[in-house]
Amino acid sequence: MLAHRGLAVDLPDNTLLAFLRALAVGAPYLEIDVHASSDGVAVVSHDPDLTRLAGRTDKVSDLTYAQLKRIDLGEGQSFVSLAELLDAFPDARFNIDIKSAEAVKPTVVAIRMARARDRVLIASFSERRRKAAVRLLPGVATSASFPRMALALVGAKLGIPALTRYALRGLHAVQVPLSSGGIRVVTRRTITALHAAGVEVHIWTINDRATMDGLLDLGIDGLVTDRADVAVRLLHDRSPQNR
Repeated sequence: MLAHRGLAVDLPDNTLLAFLRALAVGAPYLEIDVHASSDGVAVVSHDPDLTRLAGRTDKVSDLTYAQLKRIDLGEGQSFVSLAELLDAFPDARFNIDIKSAEAVKPTVVAIRMARARDRVLIASFSERRRKAAVRLLPGVATSASFPRMALALVGAKLGIPALTRYALRGLHAVQVPLSSGGIRVVTRRTITALHAAGVEVHIWTINDRATMDGLLDLGIDGLVTDRADVAVRLLHDRSPQNR
């Protein structure tokens, strides 16, 4: 289970407090997003701008990290750098979605400085960003970018395992939504095909307990969720000793 931007039901997301809450309820993985500040710091933020969290039109990339740190996001929280986050939670494991080309090198630097390569998974919708980060972090775990994910799903849907394996070569996971463009993505057949290609299957973003339960029955490997508390309770209830 991957805590999507922490556990931020009543907190600003992607903040230290939101991540602390997620870990406190038992989330094994934290899902985070990274942009770059104007002075080249990897900043944990889903959005490219401050509109949603701070009511400002500035972009993360327009401000220095010192300026971003002074912005009050509520609940005593502000923006946090990837380096600070990795240092704050040295035993936590992270799914890191690199949101911009400018964030690639700062992300890599933060991971290297924290010696955290073995506790992160690199993700990006962009194959160029994903490849750039992986090239600088040999051996790091990584999930499929959008182009490779789409090609793998075509192979899975059409029953062409060679195509699916080709699309997913060198990858460790596929992270997909339940459906896209009105087409159901996640079926037992696609999960079986993706597993046969040697990758884990993570589904985003699932907040309903019944849906989580059904997906686990299908054999998925990971749930990306805003409700880590709900997911942790479900996993506890599903454990053999509690049945």
